[in-house]
Amino acid sequence: MRATILVTGADLAPQALALLGDFAIVYAGRAPTEEDLVQLCRKHDPVAIIVRYGSVGAAAMDAAPALQVISKHGSGTDSIDKVAAGARGIGVLAAAGANAAAVAEQALALLLACAKSVVALDARMHAGHWDKAVHKSLELGGRSIGVLGLGAIGRRFARLAGALGMRVLGYDPFAREIPDGVQVVDLETIWREADAISLHCPLTDETRGLLDAQTLARCRRGVIVINTARGALIDEAALLAAVRSGQVAMAGLDSFAVEPMVAGHPFRGEKNFILSPHIGGVTHEAYVNMGVGAAQNLLSVLRARGR
Repeated sequence: MRATILVTGADLAPQALALLGDFAIVYAGRAPTEEDLVQLCRKHDPVAIIVRYGSVGAAAMDAAPALQVISKHGSGTDSIDKVAAGARGIGVLAAAGANAAAVAEQALALLLACAKSVVALDARMHAGHWDKAVHKSLELGGRSIGVLGLGAIGRRFARLAGALGMRVLGYDPFAREIPDGVQVVDLETIWREADAISLHCPLTDETRGLLDAQTLARCRRGVIVINTARGALIDEAALLAAVRSGQVAMAGLDSFAVEPMVAGHPFRGEKNFILSPHIGGVTHEAYVNMGVGAAQNLLSVLRARGR
C-alpha cells in the first residue's frame, strides 16, 4: 500500500505530481479548515503534508502518527506551527525563492500603480474624463525606497527598483547576500529617508506589527507603503489612519491580516489604497516552481529518513 501525501489545496502542478508518483495524493480543497485537516489526517495518516492553503497545527500533526515532513508550497512558513512540529520530530521546509520573480514583479506593479495613479486615472478615463491638464504623477527615479527583508524576493525587487534609478536602502539583520547597489541601513534610516517602503520580511514575533502608528509617524510624510509579504506585518488600523491623514500617500497591498478580506473591511472604497487578493506569487511559472520545490523538499526528508 502506497504512503499518502496530503495537499492542502485542490491541485498540484503536473511536474510536481510526476516526482511524487510513488505516493497516493489526497487533496483537502481550496479552503480547508483545521478540522478538515484533522479529519483527513486521521483517515489517511499521511507521511507528508504539502501546505498550499489553511494552517497546520498540533491537532493535525497528532492525527497523523506517520507524518515526517510538512512542506510549504511557497516561501512563508507562518501557517505551520513550527514549535509543535519540532517537538514531534517533523521537518518543516519551504520552497524558498520559487516565487521570487512573481512576487517581486507584483511589488513593482503596485509601486508603479501608486506612483503613477494608474487605477484612479483608468477609472476617470472610463468615466469620460481627460485629466492631463490637472494631474501630476510621481517620478521614482532618484527617490529612495526602503526594502525590508533581503531574501530571494527582496533582493529581486531591490534590483528592479534599482533599474528605475531609485536609491535602494536595505534592512535585513539575517541577510546572507546583498545585491549590488543596495545600501544596508538600520530601520531608523529607512523611516527617516525612504520615499517608499516595500515589505519582504517573514512574519515572526519580532516583525508582527512592524509598521504601526509609531513607526509610520517616523516615516517621511507622503511615503508609499507596499506589502506583498504578510498582512500582519502592518497594523491595519494605524495604516488606515496614516493614509487618511496624508502621512502615507498611497498603500499598495497584496496581503492582509485576515484572508480572504472580510466584508466591510475599512480598506474597501478608500481611494488611496490599491489592493490585490494575495496573488503576487500566482503565475503559471511560480505555480510550477513552488510545486516542484515543495515536492523535492519533502522527498529529501523522506529519503534521509529511509522512507
